[in-house]
Formats: sequence, C-alpha cells, structure tokens
Amino acid sequence: MKIWISDTQTTSHRIVRLSSEEHSNHSYAGNFNDDELRGFFLEIQDDMDVDKNIKLIKYYGYLHLFIIAKKKDR
Repeated sequence: MKIWISDTQTTSHRIVRLSSEEHSNHSYAGNFNDDELRGFFLEIQDDMDVDKNIKLIKYYGYLHLFIIAKKKDR
C-alpha cells in the first residue's frame, strides 16, 4: 500500500496523518506491506493497537493518529 504522510509535532502532542492517495501537503513515505506498516506504527508509538490501525487505513484509505507526548520525570 502506498502511503503519504503529514507529521506535525509540538511539545505536548504529535499528529500523524496517513493517506493512501496523494495529497499536496503530504510527503510520500513509501510502498508498505502489512509487516512494514506494523513496524512503522510501532516506531511512532510502541503501545498502539497496530492491527486495528492497519485495518482502518486499508478500509478508509486514510488514518489520523493523535499521540500525546510522554511526560519526562523531573
């Protein structure tokens, strides 16, 4: 599956927008099989429900991930 990505990061959160269609504000990330998508998702966040997200992007053709930054111990 060809994936285009838009990634926005702040100190408090990260928004990753994935699409299976080309968009002007997204960068081409590559052509991923299920195992490569699984690895990609785990790099973004290690406790993510990967199988659910793979099914969602295949069905809808896009996926938006909102990831809250982990607080560092003081």
